Amino acid sequence: MGIHTYFQSLTDLERIIRCPGKFKFQEHSVSAHSWKVVQYAKTLADIEESKGVTVDWKKLYNITSSHDYGEIFIGDIKTPVKHYSLELRAMLQQVEEGMVAHFINDQIPEEFKTIFRGQLREGKDDSVEGQILEVADKLDQIYEAFSELQRGNTEKEFIVMYRNALIKIKGIKLHCVDYFLQHILPDMVKEGSRSPIDIGKITDEALASADKQRNRNESLDIDSHSPAFSS
Repeated sequence: MGIHTYFQSLTDLERIIRCPGKFKFQEHSVSAHSWKVVQYAKTLADIEESKGVTVDWKKLYNITSSHDYGEIFIGDIKTPVKHYSLELRAMLQQVEEGMVAHFINDQIPEEFKTIFRGQLREGKDDSVEGQILEVADKLDQIYEAFSELQRGNTEKEFIVMYRNALIKIKGIKLHCVDYFLQHILPDMVKEGSRSPIDIGKITDEALASADKQRNRNESLDIDSHSPAFSS
């Protein structure tokens, strides 16, 4: 009971393997993923601060280090499955949040309950810190998929993972995203040019798709404010 139960439960994150059921040259645990997300987020936040953006570092650390704690209870659901529909994604999130809430109520001492509710909640939102978490999370998906593609893994799921994560990142308006696209991604693609899989082509197609999606959204936004649409 108490904080000991929480500390002991962290070991379970080391046993949960990401992207289950697919051939991988290198397996990644949820625990390793969470650690890398924290590292990405630190650098991304430094880039934001260098552009004059104020970052709440305590909030950023709390939400990045604990963002996948709920997977202790439901495991790592394959990305294509959990994003199959908005309804399914909402249901899975509701189950995960409910089990985390039950764990806190049942195991955490009363004086720490409020703290744990803040730390173990879903941290992705419209705040700077929430958006940095989103970018860092997707960045690790890109690197996991890139590592497999670079080695010649032909599992389609890694192409989908790489592509979707890249599209998601490009749609987020942060300085660190601009830096990633201009300075980091080109180095990654250059390194992957020796792969038997055309990572450069996959990257170009994903970026083009992200541009089309953004233009479509901007067009819809303009139409929604036009007199004809309003009437």
